[in-house]
Amino acid sequence: MNDETKTPAHYAASTLSEALPFIQRYDRQTVVIKYGGHAMVDEALSEAFARDVVLLKHLGVNPVIVHGGGPQIASLLERLGIKSEFRDGLRVTDDATMEVVEMVLSGPINKSIVRAINKAGGKAVGLSGSDADLMKVRRASRTKKDPDSQVEQLIDLGFVGEPERVDVSVLKLLTDYDYDFIPVIAPVGFDGEGKRYNVNADTAAGAIASALGASRLLLLTDVAGVLDKDKQLIREIRADDLDGLIADGTVSGGMIPKLETATNAVKNGVGGAVILDGRAKHALLMELFTEHGAGTIVL
Repeated sequence: MNDETKTPAHYAASTLSEALPFIQRYDRQTVVIKYGGHAMVDEALSEAFARDVVLLKHLGVNPVIVHGGGPQIASLLERLGIKSEFRDGLRVTDDATMEVVEMVLSGPINKSIVRAINKAGGKAVGLSGSDADLMKVRRASRTKKDPDSQVEQLIDLGFVGEPERVDVSVLKLLTDYDYDFIPVIAPVGFDGEGKRYNVNADTAAGAIASALGASRLLLLTDVAGVLDKDKQLIREIRADDLDGLIADGTVSGGMIPKLETATNAVKNGVGGAVILDGRAKHALLMELFTEHGAGTIVL
């Protein structure tokens, strides 16, 4: 039978057959997915993402989702008339802002993802980093060098946290095959005094993936992956190469913290971290179940 006589059913069967080795590779493996960007706000992409996550579960994968929500938070802050303060380009999270952050992340965003997955046939459960001692954090701080004195100055970002300890016992219970739940996690953590903090979703996903010993960390973003100086996709990066890529200008801007998260996760036991284009439909399936993947993998 030549290609001209093949039906759509033949192509579908062929694709499934070719995917078999990759399905076997990820059987009973945990994959942590950072969900954000355009994929979250585009209705068609959101529905496709939910279906793909349910498919992963049925194929034997344990998906764990950590989501962001920056645009939705900014929108509600504007509607409520709460002005954001920025220090050295970074948003300061004060009490009023933190109230909105937790409301949006743990409320409508988290539950909309849960509903979409359940509608697609899965069993999703919404959590935040505050539930079951999942994510204990420390107050984050940044420094910048004063241009005149060259002295490092501390930048107080308010209630912005960095993961200090991750207890994944509740995630292991939920993803056990006796229950088959899909955790959906809002990146809100707490410190030793019980104060709540906003955590960058990439950072939270990396910390959770490391604590779970995940086979893969998938960071959905709004670009195809890491591009070289000729704007061509770099398929693979070794963790030790990051400093050189930053130094020669290949990696810059917002891609730097994403790659830092990816390399830290790999160095802490994650099998591989992938930066991939969340705007591409079925990006998760292409990355996990095809030979060349769909983004840039850090190993």
